[in-house]
Amino acid sequence: MAADAGRPAPAGVATGPGTVRIAVDLLGGDDAPAVVVDGALRAMRADPDLHLLLVGPAETAAEVTDALDPAQRARVAVRPVRDAVAMTENPTRAARAHSTVRAAVAAVRAGTADALVSAGSTGATVTAAVLGLGRWPGVRHPALVATLPAVEGPVVLLDVGGALEAHPATLSRHAVLGAAYAAVAHAITAPRVGLLSVGTEAGKGDRARRAADPLLAVGPLPCDARYVGLVEGYDVTLGARADVVVTDGFTGNVLLKAIEGAYAMAGGAPAGGGAPRAAALLGISGTVVVCHGAARADDIASGIALAAHLWRRGATDTVSALLAGDGPGDRTDRTTDTEVTAS
Repeated sequence: MAADAGRPAPAGVATGPGTVRIAVDLLGGDDAPAVVVDGALRAMRADPDLHLLLVGPAETAAEVTDALDPAQRARVAVRPVRDAVAMTENPTRAARAHSTVRAAVAAVRAGTADALVSAGSTGATVTAAVLGLGRWPGVRHPALVATLPAVEGPVVLLDVGGALEAHPATLSRHAVLGAAYAAVAHAITAPRVGLLSVGTEAGKGDRARRAADPLLAVGPLPCDARYVGLVEGYDVTLGARADVVVTDGFTGNVLLKAIEGAYAMAGGAPAGGGAPRAAALLGISGTVVVCHGAARADDIASGIALAAHLWRRGATDTVSALLAGDGPGDRTDRTTDTEVTAS
């Protein structure tokens, strides 16, 4: 699917025609289920082509359906599950349990949902997705990618919590993922890709950054993307030098939350350009959106809209095909050889 030219529409806005079915983890998040119920209602009322599969206790799902009119109610299905994954639980063990996030993943794998959204444990969500949907060939560490509203246009930031350790090969792979995602999901033409460091001069940064910089300088990038070198933290919020900023999951997660705090101090994020509390999981054979555990109702609604936007664009299959060099196929890896975080 070809991306439109020019700057992208806001990532939190679902665009394009077509019915889409989103599985929503009702028990995921610090303030679940109340904020998830409210967010689901907002998403339903905003998108007449949106269908939801509510995964959680029947009485919680009823709070959504009872607040909808009959026509809207017809677009909602329920999968009763009572167990949630606590933020403190071991991600692998939790993802194997009969939890809401595992049931949501199973719905996507079975084809009864097109995508899933959870604000629960990131580690459990990533692990459940790896186990249930499999990874793309050549992707050992799936990445969480967030789109931030910057001064000069949206900036794609990855990784923001999928893999904590910084390795040169992982950073190089994330540059490819980010470039393809920016072009396909957000219609950014010839994305500029930068590697986050403590200065822009060659040789700046820790061992992983110093090793990854020359790899990115010579490595091919999809979608006519080009590597612009090292960038600094303010480049994420300005957007003047790079459309895609690559870093490890630890640094990216800390930076993302610091930017969220700055938004709060300033009275809110700039208008348009992204849903900073909703991140897409790249490297998984399915459309998965992870919301911040502290997400509010509007963040949940934005996460649902982002999942719908990505599915309507065929973003997962298209990005996977760009990385593989051919059409998507059933070549997924469902082993648990991946690093996740419970942030």
